Amino acid sequence: MNAFSLLLLSPGQTRLIAGVASFIGEDASGSFGIQANHGRFITWLVFGLARFKQPDAAWQYLALPGAAATFENNTLTLNTRYFLLDPDCGKISAQLDQRYAEEQEALRASQESVQRMELTMLKRLKELKTKSRWQS
Repeated sequence: MNAFSLLLLSPGQTRLIAGVASFIGEDASGSFGIQANHGRFITWLVFGLARFKQPDAAWQYLALPGAAATFENNTLTLNTRYFLLDPDCGKISAQLDQRYAEEQEALRASQESVQRMELTMLKRLKELKTKSRWQS
């Protein structure tokens, strides 16, 4: 059987999928496919969906916020912040959109917090500068 292994790595989960016949992903140069015994390579997958197929099975969809991808020794390894797996393309797309929206909201809240801290520091520095002039 011509198959390879797919190793998915993220800080919160690890998954090894054996017997993968085909993988389709996308990097900055466009869409590409991998089959067993592919040459060694490394690339960066863009945000979005990839898919893979095992013999006699339906396509499985893989949602990623980008990933470092390497293929070596007949194993495709994807290192990413998180990944979602589902055979339903529509369902996994909605899950990825939801996760992205949550991350954007968290980023916005963090940026607002940093701005408030900066303003507080500037006010404090101004107070210290005024106080040091008064004492001179």
